[in-house]
Amino acid sequence: MSFLTLDLNLLRVFDAVMTEQNLTRAAGHLAMTQPAVSNAIKRLRESLGDELLIRTAYGVKPTPRAEALWPSVRSALASLEAAVAPETFDVSKAHATFRMAMADATAAFWLPSLMRSIEREAPGVNVRMVPLTTREPRPMLLRGDIDLAVGFFPGVAAQLSYETGSPIRHERLYSGHYVCVMRRDHPLSKLDLTLDNYCAANHLLVSFSGRAHGLVDEALAQIQRERRILLTVNQFFTAGRVVANSDLITVLPRHLIASTGMTDALISKELPFTLPAVHLDMLWHERDARSPAHKWLRLNLEGMNNAATQRMAPGTSPRSDTY
Repeated sequence: MSFLTLDLNLLRVFDAVMTEQNLTRAAGHLAMTQPAVSNAIKRLRESLGDELLIRTAYGVKPTPRAEALWPSVRSALASLEAAVAPETFDVSKAHATFRMAMADATAAFWLPSLMRSIEREAPGVNVRMVPLTTREPRPMLLRGDIDLAVGFFPGVAAQLSYETGSPIRHERLYSGHYVCVMRRDHPLSKLDLTLDNYCAANHLLVSFSGRAHGLVDEALAQIQRERRILLTVNQFFTAGRVVANSDLITVLPRHLIASTGMTDALISKELPFTLPAVHLDMLWHERDARSPAHKWLRLNLEGMNNAATQRMAPGTSPRSDTY
């Protein structure tokens, strides 16, 4: 292949297909027909001597050659776009609707500040919240069902940290830890929380799927212990209400306890065993990476995270160690 004879328009098509991982969605993004996109990819295959994209039941899968090529193509196209159409963005005049997925406690934690920012700076921006019922939001992002997901996605974040060629981007917003939560006058509230009395209690588990097995149960199994999960719920708000009015205990991310709305009725204790840190990650699709409005949204969440982290730093509040 000679670079001088390569049709550079084919690289725009290649970039769109790699971003969407789907020929139909790429065609819609490019305002082309699907046959035209397929033909362009066929021509690029012939020019480069590689299959580039292999059809699967869920779209297309890039070959190693395509994964190696894409970062350079994307960088070159971004440089050209910046040179030809310099970015201008006035948030006060922008009109956009963002679809975001978060758990209820995460939404309660972030949305008040985000709404204040939108009312103050971006009156033409709207937000539509989508229920988050899974720890795997990538299919929702790939289908275009949502523009942004914020939450604890341990498997996804670990995979994205070493995976190349994925169209999903991510950023860590916050790292915290889990604590045991119970009502203030719970029988265990005045005692040291030992492993024995922890396992002997009745437990509530926040489970999006309803499955009565979680991170705590995996940690207990490693030390040959178990607990009785009397109730599973799929909302942190519900968990706070139930625990505040029963003898059930639960495990929650420390920074989300206030989101239950039951702060004055609850206390927290350190767990008598070790759990991994809980991370709050922000995930979005590559298709939105250069969108000025989307950048504004992500920067706002980053700024809110910095402010929240300072508020939650040890010693910043007389109630920083008690909920």
